[in-house]
Amino acid sequence: MTIPTSHGRHGGRPDSQVLSLRVETELFDRISAHAAKRGMSVQDYVVRTLIREDFDERFQSAVDETERFYGRSA
Repeated sequence: MTIPTSHGRHGGRPDSQVLSLRVETELFDRISAHAAKRGMSVQDYVVRTLIREDFDERFQSAVDETERFYGRSA
């Protein structure tokens, strides 16, 4: 499976890198089933999952920093 790891434009072409993963058949089948339920390719599903996880981590970091600055609310 190849996954684009960045988005953007460079000379009219998407800017991307290739990430190749080897996963056990059982895990791939589960990922594939989740992707199919959403009408997505395995590649698109994995990329969106990684993007969502990255957002969640950055959001939680911002919340933690805000709480440190302002104090935790009741």
